Amino acid sequence: MVRSVVQLGASLGLLAAAAMGKEMAVDEARAAEFYDSGVVHEEIMNHKMELWAAERESGVRSSDQYPELGYTPCVDGWIEAIPGDRNNTFRCFNFDLTHFLSHGALGSSGAGSGSWGWVSDDGREFVAIGQEDGTTFVEITSEGKMVKLAHLPQVSAISDWRELRGYKNYVVIGSEAVAHGIQIFDMTRLLDIDVETTGPVQFDAVSDLAGYTNDLPIGRSHNVVVNEELDYIVAVGAQPRNDSCLPGLIFFDISEGVENPKRLGCAAGDGYVHDAHCLVYRGPDKRYDGKDICYGYNEDSLTIYDVSDKFTTNIISRTSYEGVNYTHQGWVTDVNNQEFLLMNDERDERYRAGPASDQFPVVYIWDIRDLANPKQTGIYKYKTKAIDHNLYIPRRHCFPVDVRLGAAWIDIYPEDDNLPGGGIVEFVGSWSSYGWFPSGHHFINTIERGAFVVKPTSLKCPPPPVCNADNCLRALRSNSVKGRLEESQDFCAGYTANLIKESSVLPAYAQKACTGDAVSRVSSACSCLPTPTGV
Repeated sequence: MVRSVVQLGASLGLLAAAAMGKEMAVDEARAAEFYDSGVVHEEIMNHKMELWAAERESGVRSSDQYPELGYTPCVDGWIEAIPGDRNNTFRCFNFDLTHFLSHGALGSSGAGSGSWGWVSDDGREFVAIGQEDGTTFVEITSEGKMVKLAHLPQVSAISDWRELRGYKNYVVIGSEAVAHGIQIFDMTRLLDIDVETTGPVQFDAVSDLAGYTNDLPIGRSHNVVVNEELDYIVAVGAQPRNDSCLPGLIFFDISEGVENPKRLGCAAGDGYVHDAHCLVYRGPDKRYDGKDICYGYNEDSLTIYDVSDKFTTNIISRTSYEGVNYTHQGWVTDVNNQEFLLMNDERDERYRAGPASDQFPVVYIWDIRDLANPKQTGIYKYKTKAIDHNLYIPRRHCFPVDVRLGAAWIDIYPEDDNLPGGGIVEFVGSWSSYGWFPSGHHFINTIERGAFVVKPTSLKCPPPPVCNADNCLRALRSNSVKGRLEESQDFCAGYTANLIKESSVLPAYAQKACTGDAVSRVSSACSCLPTPTGV
């Protein structure tokens, strides 16, 4: 069968067997010059804004070019949503497409960003979709179809950055827009909307909220984090950098209700926090049993805080790693047994740093059984070039989301499949996903196109290729023909990036040697060739 170069989010057992990594002390001089100063973050933001402005100018973000797509199974590693249309044919592994709607079809004039889901008491499934001009709410039906219910506008200016998290039956929404603040919307308001009678509802940006605060230095944050168990919200990356909170973890108490989040203190001790995962500690380090712990992804380090006191900074550890370029986001593998953590870096591929020197994305694996001395024990490497962006771990499977690639189990950006390495290392494609729905449906929010709903057919990891030295494989890597291996490697690079049905496209030597199901046999043989040098 045609081999898919994308794969299911790897199981934790597979991750544990990955290559070894290396933790290290933070380079304080480098931190002061490039990270604490904001130089690196500003470079990333400016690069993204220039890139996305060029996309708008070129028409890449024009919604009318992305038609609605219905259920399409993953067959032999491909979802051919529109037969013969390469731009709507997606590489896949064990996931079927159930629905796609463009941002325009969802009622937005802009691009996508963060997203989060919610399940009602009676089992209905909903998604809050972050977009430039607000948040769109959809219900996902049992068939995996999206039904638009409502739209909540932004408070101030539009922004490419809109991040969301769930708290009980609420969604918490932050933005990089100045004066936006933090919106809190009650998802139960969606339950009684009858779109067949009234059409989608247009909410007011403030008066229809369950709660709101603008108690931030200039009303903007890069992300919002929630500790649902302890009833608080954290704003991270709240500019400016010279504010007294620097801008670290800023805490808001919602234990007495979400109407008016009460600002507490902040943890400014390690400066800017890009993202965080805050949990009641349950794990082997008994010194912190039951403590309120935040795992911070702080540009050049994994920083672990004890935030039991919300009015000061108590850093347990601050650790960097080989290849550090911009520590972006991560997730604890099991919140009820906090032994390991997975993390990504969104700049290491662009600058060919450390394990990402070949520009294939890296998931960094951390042993956090000793919170004071975390160990970067391994990595997991992708097989397609991209920039890894966000990863989440529902049901003990990691589902990374990569800008450019999409989710690692479905490639929603076919535009660059024919490039060396199967992709471009750039901030295009997917931004976020949500995979905690009991139905098994997974939601993916992309920057340019719109929203995808997919569903797994299996959670098994892709098997290693079976490399039997048959006539087909021998023909492709023949040592007796000068340049044959290189010729085959070049052919296979394009072959595996496209849905091939006809054997007529195969080289003559492959057609002769790979008898029977030649298309499938050549695909298998391609997977067994050595990786070309210099990729």
